[in-house]
Amino acid sequence: MALLPIYTAPDPLLKAISRPVEEVTADIRKLVDNMLETMYDAPGIGLAAIQVGVPKRLLVLDIVGKDRDEMPAPMTLINPEITWVSDHDETYEEGCLSLPEHYADVVRPAEIDVNFLDVDGKRQKLRAEGLLSTCIQHEIDHLDGILFVDHISALKRNMILRKLLKLKKLAS
Repeated sequence: MALLPIYTAPDPLLKAISRPVEEVTADIRKLVDNMLETMYDAPGIGLAAIQVGVPKRLLVLDIVGKDRDEMPAPMTLINPEITWVSDHDETYEEGCLSLPEHYADVVRPAEIDVNFLDVDGKRQKLRAEGLLSTCIQHEIDHLDGILFVDHISALKRNMILRKLLKLKKLAS
């Protein structure tokens, strides 16, 4: 396994729309393993393939995380598709590995149904609520070229993106 570089905003790749995974192959499973290692190392609770420079509709997540008392519970969703959302919304303070050290309250549906392929290429369906629902929606947004800051006010979004651009220029 290998750690992958995580792209940060305002990199234009993060606004790209990811393509479906045609077939779950050994290369896709290797990408999943590398993405999980990268996510845990960051540390984070979710990572979309586009964030590591691969424009495929694939994401990994683990809302338990590796640094808690509980055993890690990694999940992989390939070609995820939200098929239902609840009428009730919840607000979570979201952060993102592609927008390091920036957080904002984001309102999303409290519950969702999602269809996807697992790492064996088998069709799965999941009803998610709470943090799991938020995390899945956040990562699917990445696959559609949407960042969590696209859900907040333009003023807050522009402040965050300007700070990240300034940090990127200082690092070069």
